Amino acid sequence: MRHEVTLLVRADCHACAAAREEIARICAELGVPWHISDVDADPQLRAEYGDRVPVILVDGREHGFWTVQEQRLRAVLTR
Repeated sequence: MRHEVTLLVRADCHACAAAREEIARICAELGVPWHISDVDADPQLRAEYGDRVPVILVDGREHGFWTVQEQRLRAVLTR
């Protein structure tokens, strides 16, 4: 199965910047496509995820928030 990762972030978020670096590295190593969405650009995203950024979505489902749990993310992306 081919997976896709979405990282939900907001401007001036230090945790978001750290998560972006980790997600970029992990996805590059595994050949998994990923992209970033700004929660503040979409009222629905902001309402649902705004208090937990950064949020990691795998295949559109919430996988984690605040920090990247590398082993857990790798496990799901290599299934």
